[in-house]
Amino acid sequence: MSLSAQALALLDSFQHTILNCLNSTTASLSQTRQAHAHILKTGLFNDTHLATKLLSHYANNMCFADATLVLDLVPEPNVFSFSTLIYAFSKFHQFHHALSTFSQMLTRGLMPDNRVLPSAVKACAGLSALKPGRQVHGIASVSGFDSDSFVQSSLVHMYIKCNQIRDAHRVFDRMFEPDVVSWSALIAAYARQGCVDEAKRLFSEMGDSGVQPNLISWNGMIAGFNHSGLYSEAVLMFLDMHLRGFEPDGTTISSVLPAVGDLEDLVMGILIHGYVIKQGLVSDKCVSSALIDMYGKCSCTSEMSQVFDQMDHMDVGSCNAFIFGLSRNGQVESSLRLFRQLKDQGMELNVVSWTSMIACCSQNGRDMEALELFREMQIAGVKPNSVTIPCLLPACGNIAALMHGKAAHCFSLRRGISTDVYVGSALIDMYAKCGRIQASRICFDGIPTKNLVCWNAVIAGYAMHGKAKEAMEIFDLMQRSGQKPDIISFTCVLSACSQSGLTEEGSYYFNSMSSKYGIEARVEHYACMVTLLSRAGKLEQAYAMIRRMPVNPDACVWGALLSSCRVHNNVSLGEVAAEKLFELEPSNPGNYILLSNIYASKGMWNEVNRVRDMMKNKGLRKNPGCSWIEVKNKVHMLLAGDKSHPQMTQIIEKLDKLSMEMKKLGYFPEINFVLQDVEEQDKEQILCGHSEKLAVVFGLLNTPPGYPLQVIKNLRICGDCHVVIKFISSFERREIFVRDTNRFHHFKEGACSCGDYW
Repeated sequence: MSLSAQALALLDSFQHTILNCLNSTTASLSQTRQAHAHILKTGLFNDTHLATKLLSHYANNMCFADATLVLDLVPEPNVFSFSTLIYAFSKFHQFHHALSTFSQMLTRGLMPDNRVLPSAVKACAGLSALKPGRQVHGIASVSGFDSDSFVQSSLVHMYIKCNQIRDAHRVFDRMFEPDVVSWSALIAAYARQGCVDEAKRLFSEMGDSGVQPNLISWNGMIAGFNHSGLYSEAVLMFLDMHLRGFEPDGTTISSVLPAVGDLEDLVMGILIHGYVIKQGLVSDKCVSSALIDMYGKCSCTSEMSQVFDQMDHMDVGSCNAFIFGLSRNGQVESSLRLFRQLKDQGMELNVVSWTSMIACCSQNGRDMEALELFREMQIAGVKPNSVTIPCLLPACGNIAALMHGKAAHCFSLRRGISTDVYVGSALIDMYAKCGRIQASRICFDGIPTKNLVCWNAVIAGYAMHGKAKEAMEIFDLMQRSGQKPDIISFTCVLSACSQSGLTEEGSYYFNSMSSKYGIEARVEHYACMVTLLSRAGKLEQAYAMIRRMPVNPDACVWGALLSSCRVHNNVSLGEVAAEKLFELEPSNPGNYILLSNIYASKGMWNEVNRVRDMMKNKGLRKNPGCSWIEVKNKVHMLLAGDKSHPQMTQIIEKLDKLSMEMKKLGYFPEINFVLQDVEEQDKEQILCGHSEKLAVVFGLLNTPPGYPLQVIKNLRICGDCHVVIKFISSFERREIFVRDTNRFHHFKEGACSCGDYW
């Protein structure tokens, strides 16, 4: 045999060996690389069929860089070469690469067939990329493959994923014989949109067309209704499914239990739990998590704990459900303890775990712990997301931790989530609560698509700062932009009017609720109106409104009247309001204190002693005045009359010096705000110990000259402190922000933003 013949025989043998290797579905990555080396040595890359086989093996082993390199080296790749790689990219969720390769194929002048089009459409669905999806749909129409059942099915799913349900339905209507998967997908999409009638009509049509619904069809309906907040429909669909002889599986149970929990239907929850035990589904982690969540929503913490304790293998999902259930039911200590325990045991807590714990603390007055948890979260390497930030920011606002709030804002900017409508709304609220209403407005203006939450947040911010004019302007702008106000919008704008004493404007908004918007006034709206009228001195008019209320007035309404009776020293109406409050809130010491103060302002010391005896008999004590101030990124708390603070000697010395300067300029302590039967000198001493004064002076001692101060007080600021802080803002040349339980006070150059109306 000649040398050339031997070479050809050897080449054929190599090619045969390579083909055997590449035709094997079980070829390992090592064998694929060996075949690749043989192809390179023998120069067989011109064989498109062989190169495509090699490309396929690389793609199936997720070696996409190698697969792409092989494709680039093929001199004349065909549609099958590209479709192999596009299919693999879509299969392994490499959607961007799939579309990029699809585009490369079109650039080479190759028209896609009915094998590659579904993969390209799947990539568009995976990215929720509507525009490329429509373009691929157009290519399918031009190439005549838009009537192919696989292409049509993928288009239906793509349009559903892109929330274009009408387009999905149009493609569906063109299908000759849609299968159960396409029917189920479209029905579930309508259920997720809350379109009950359309979803049920299609479900009925599916059966009439000869396609019988399967478990996926039922599960899609149940999950869809639950997602759209139609909890009763989800439960009814579950019952209907059971009556028709379908056995719910773990997915069904996991889909219906959240709806049962939101309905707080404990009886139904217990029945489903019994079914779970009977069918042996307890070991399903998703089912156990759903049971924990359901019992938590139904306030059954013992049953919730029992399900958790009986789990063979705890996973992070069930732990998150348990932590959230505990915090939802006010068991903050238990949830914190469990969280720390799981962390110490080495469980890989995820972003949901940390976010749930931060939310638990910020919603239950544990703001310092929320800030500390956020810091620990980042140290642990868990990245906060667009849910974490809105959970954290209320904690920053609650204690005016401005620097922490700014740090969270910077984080959201770096992550590109600052314009998310919920992050943006939380930023608006945080800056408003920290006294930076201008920053709130900047955040509001930066949100590209505004919803009702952010409109209400900025109106509430302006109301908190007593800027009624700006609040009303935003309220009007909201309506001109096409956004209809809701009950919260009216609460915010009425609050703004009450802060500025705008009785006519407030009455207009209150009356327009029902006449113009068809919204029935709730108790909170009446509370705003009572505050508005009574603070303006129209106490009898406010009382008349309470008596005309179509619902029973709650503690907020009577509390608004009692508080204003204290401002105007009205004993008779104060007694009426207090008696109602003693019935509604017998354990709230604030109501007894307000009535006692009204008596004290009139010198009725016997009545003062009677009220104090009532408190003593009930075991009630006055809540101590408490103020917070952030200095050098740390929040400090000062209590009224507290002598234990390490800088208290310096604080008192500074206060005495300021008091002397005030007296030189003709300012004297407002001792009428000390409602105790003591000597005038003692009254002055008592006034010196008010927590807001202590916090402001602490800030003066620990910050550079001219640095603005931010203080929060847990009670309403007293008149003497208001006068003193006005003086300090002028004498020390400082801007001082004080937030009390009623509103914000912005002190600057001896004046306050409230105009002495609070």
